[in-house]
Amino acid sequence: MAKRTTLYRYLTGPDDAAFCHRVTEALSQGWSLYGQPTLTFDAAQGRVICGQAITKDVDVPYTPALKLSEQ
Repeated sequence: MAKRTTLYRYLTGPDDAAFCHRVTEALSQGWSLYGQPTLTFDAAQGRVICGQAITKDVDVPYTPALKLSEQ
């Protein structure tokens, strides 16, 4: 039996529908929100940047070669 591993990702992007769809897609794939979303203002681009941490428990051993977005 493989050891249970908690994966962590931090999604970032402009505050737009595409960012919301990325978070929604991750949730539909079994990821869970972790903590509160973050916002910052990118003065150079003149836009708000969002961030959201997500986690997922999987039955695979952790290795740095693990492609988190494919889990």
